[in-house]
Amino acid sequence: KYRPQLFKDVVGQEAITRTLENAIKNNHLAQAFLFCGPRGVGKTTCARILAKTINLEEGKEDLEEGEDFSFNIFELDAASNNSVDDIRSLTEQVRFPPQVGKYKVYIIDEVHMLSQAAFNAFLKTLEEPPAHAIFILATTEKHKILPTILSRCQIFDFKRIVVKDVVTHLTEIASNEGVTIDENALHIIGQKADGALRDALSIFDQVVSFCGKTVTYQDVIENLNVLDYDYYFKISEALFTQDISTVLLAFDDVLYKGFDGHNFIVGLAAHFRDLLVCRDKSTLKLLEVADNVKEQYFQQAVKSDEKSLLKFIEICSDCDVNYKQAKNQRLLVEFALIKMCSIADTGLKGAEKKKTHLK
Repeated sequence: KYRPQLFKDVVGQEAITRTLENAIKNNHLAQAFLFCGPRGVGKTTCARILAKTINLEEGKEDLEEGEDFSFNIFELDAASNNSVDDIRSLTEQVRFPPQVGKYKVYIIDEVHMLSQAAFNAFLKTLEEPPAHAIFILATTEKHKILPTILSRCQIFDFKRIVVKDVVTHLTEIASNEGVTIDENALHIIGQKADGALRDALSIFDQVVSFCGKTVTYQDVIENLNVLDYDYYFKISEALFTQDISTVLLAFDDVLYKGFDGHNFIVGLAAHFRDLLVCRDKSTLKLLEVADNVKEQYFQQAVKSDEKSLLKFIEICSDCDVNYKQAKNQRLLVEFALIKMCSIADTGLKGAEKKKTHLK
């Protein structure tokens, strides 16, 4: 429902959409494009918008009703049509000019899935395409494409969509759909989507199905099975005060609620990284959380020292690496937590000695 129909509706890819719009306006189009980047960032969407827009008459900004040039657009999914015969049938179609409009557009999705023979069969057509044919190739794995194909395409690298842009877009959709949702909940969805807007929309849809028209932060945490910030704040606080029993009980609670110990240790490492980022105002923008949570991070960062945080991250990383090989995974995580408690102890004693010396 919310797939963009125009370049201006595409989220987080302004540089690419502006370049494509100007190329169409100035009649300066390449004959082959390669759109690459992670999943769910708008590659196929931009390919479809470009395919529709290039056939518009000069001076026209938008499609008229019933005018979508669908007969001029051919989509091929290379994941399921990756043989030489599929490419040959496509190259045979290329020779015929379009009945309406100026161009025939061929969109080949997941182009890295083509076999070696199919790539070679496609190369000649890509090398000398007829004036009416434009190819748009889309892929998530650019490194798998032959250099001879890459050198004949204009390459556009799509970037991951930042949490801020995801939150803004989801806020608009929520208001259109009459859904009330917390900003913190939207940030959690944005982080869970990991830079893919399509994933964010799927998660948002799932959460709304679960909660109805009013969505709270707690609902999102429960539905997505995400560990709350509060757990990490509580455990960090206990680590800084060398309270081993609180740390172990909190970890037991995490396991009791069905969370995986591996995800917990990875999340804890990310939490310490965020605390490290908070210690300097210039790096504060690297923290992709809501403003009220930023304040919590900042307050806890003040209580910690840089050396201890770096050591914590190192211990978490070692635990992460060894987790899959460990026979007793729970003990491994508990040992890492106890180790951190002892480091926090020496770090804080060092800080106290420094204060006494200054006095």
